[in-house]
Amino acid sequence: MAYSCEPHARQVADLLGFACDDAHPVGAVRSPFALEHWTMPLLEVLIIAGAVFALVHAWRRWRRDGDPVNLGLWFASLIYLAVIEPPLYFPEWFGLQDYVGFIFSHNVFTVQFMFDRLPLYIVAFYPVISQLTYELVRALGIFERRGPAIGAIATAFASQVFYEIFDQLGPQLKWWAWNPENMINQPMLASVPMNSMWVFASVSFGVMVWLVVKLLGGPGRTGTPMGGGSLAWRTVVAGVLTPVLMVILAAPTRVGVDAEGEGTLQRTVLWTLLGILWLVGLWLLADGTRRTWRGSTPPVASPAFVRVYPALYVGVHALFWIAALPAFLGATAGVTAEGTPIGSGWYALACFAAATWFVVAAVLATRTTTGPSGSAGTTSGTSTGTGEQRPRGADVTP
Repeated sequence: MAYSCEPHARQVADLLGFACDDAHPVGAVRSPFALEHWTMPLLEVLIIAGAVFALVHAWRRWRRDGDPVNLGLWFASLIYLAVIEPPLYFPEWFGLQDYVGFIFSHNVFTVQFMFDRLPLYIVAFYPVISQLTYELVRALGIFERRGPAIGAIATAFASQVFYEIFDQLGPQLKWWAWNPENMINQPMLASVPMNSMWVFASVSFGVMVWLVVKLLGGPGRTGTPMGGGSLAWRTVVAGVLTPVLMVILAAPTRVGVDAEGEGTLQRTVLWTLLGILWLVGLWLLADGTRRTWRGSTPPVASPAFVRVYPALYVGVHALFWIAALPAFLGATAGVTAEGTPIGSGWYALACFAAATWFVVAAVLATRTTTGPSGSAGTTSGTSTGTGEQRPRGADVTP
């Protein structure tokens, strides 16, 4: 169907090494050994396995710990995906071609949906990042001490650093490609639109976490564990409202947009917003780390996910960056010898540093202490991570 492969889409697909003209409208499966770059099947395994791990963890948090937030967040991420992604891939279907235009295209991975525009790993990526960053902030006790709003800001910062170590690398390795002729992608930091860095890498996940925590809020809302029906409708509301609030909070980033200019004012606004997020986020991370070292952060329930997956995510992306480093260093005018644009090395390095800090702080915060009797220590009445108190004697094992 020609309307799924307009000229700009065809141009980007050619750059990525596939043809979009005969894409199946529902889905397609390819050999993982025939993909454009060797990192692509490894990325799929990392993200899809992480989503499964996150779902199992979320189910245990609900059924064993009585806290529905993780499960609500997992499914709210998919609802948000279903609302926001189709208009980005096919703006002409929604009458948005004059306002949005063709923005970008993913490369084809092992499993694809929607005319080859939506890889399965991207479906999995949303619950992975939301769960990963929420769990890091929960482990540091930020929700318990400072409430949902500040916890959501800390989550937005965590999302920024974990998202951007992925986002700054993807175009170089042909995981996806942006349409540089679309002014909505301007201004850019190296190969990444700064609007995406602010809106999709931070605002969306911060808003989603705030909505889920406020609407679900753990067992302390009623004194009894939340039932499936209540969890379901609250999750749907959170997922649908996320893009609405995201668009509202993204409005300042459209200040100074000029198709004929260089977007200097818009770039300044975006750097200001990102700078504020970094300052506040680092302060919250430092405060959480300080309390962790002092032992004043109580252990959280079910810490297995946060002990394992964030470190694995950072480690695998570090290997991807090391593999990409020769081509990155040999790039000319921001383009490798293979013709792919490189990301911002200094920004990715800063994100790696902050992400590693998060990982170490969370592992320290969830370490098991040994009491005088030799048994694992627990804390009475510690928090579920949403500001609610767990009953005395609640389980803090994985």
